[in-house]
Amino acid sequence: MGNSDGAKAPALVQSVDRAISVLELLAHKGEAGITEIAIELGVHKSTVSRLVGVLEARGLVEQQGERGKFSIGFGIVRLAGAATGQLDLAQLGTPVCESLADILGETVNIAVLDGSVAINISQARGGAAVAAHNWIGKRTPLHATSSGKVLLASVDAPERERLINAEHTAYTPNTVTDPARLREILRSVTEDGYATSFEELEIGLHAVAVPVRGQQTGVVAAISASGPGYRLSHDRIQWIVDELRHGAAELSTQLGYIRR
Repeated sequence: MGNSDGAKAPALVQSVDRAISVLELLAHKGEAGITEIAIELGVHKSTVSRLVGVLEARGLVEQQGERGKFSIGFGIVRLAGAATGQLDLAQLGTPVCESLADILGETVNIAVLDGSVAINISQARGGAAVAAHNWIGKRTPLHATSSGKVLLASVDAPERERLINAEHTAYTPNTVTDPARLREILRSVTEDGYATSFEELEIGLHAVAVPVRGQQTGVVAAISASGPGYRLSHDRIQWIVDELRHGAAELSTQLGYIRR
């Protein structure tokens, strides 16, 4: 079993390398046929045909009419746009995080949806923050975090239902794992415009988050403040929410959101 897997690895890497070479060639030439690509790469036409077939199925290349020529597909644009969008969001969000962290004295994060989890792309620590935990790049569960709940509440109904009904890990005794209860919480998130997590991910850790909107008015991220429960008390939540909303509005405007 191990030897078989080991034998497959070099071939897989070679296929990936050739697929990237095809994309680079098409990006340079604009369009090319199977024979031309095969000559350029120095491989058999059948190999190129298989590679192009896979890339076409994923929308990364597309055929130009009936001429047998291929060009870069819209899938590349979609991937590049997503990467650029996250980069812009992280860059624009950093000053907002820093400003909010100074005001609140707590750790402030920006998170985006990444499949069935939230991933943190920006962070700033306030003067009162007691932990030096770096959340950037960390994947956190949607059901047990304030940012995750904001993001989960924003997805389309079918996908939201699929995620709600998935199996959920109980990180603490306070983690909500029941789909019906989670559904109620998400309705409240939508109505209230913010989400909380009181010791649902870690004992002693409280957090609150609000949505960040993009050019197409949809929720593109969540911005949150987190800290120890004795400081992020229920009494301070509304003030923190108000400050987070100011920051989220500023970032949303920079991202092209127009309030209607």
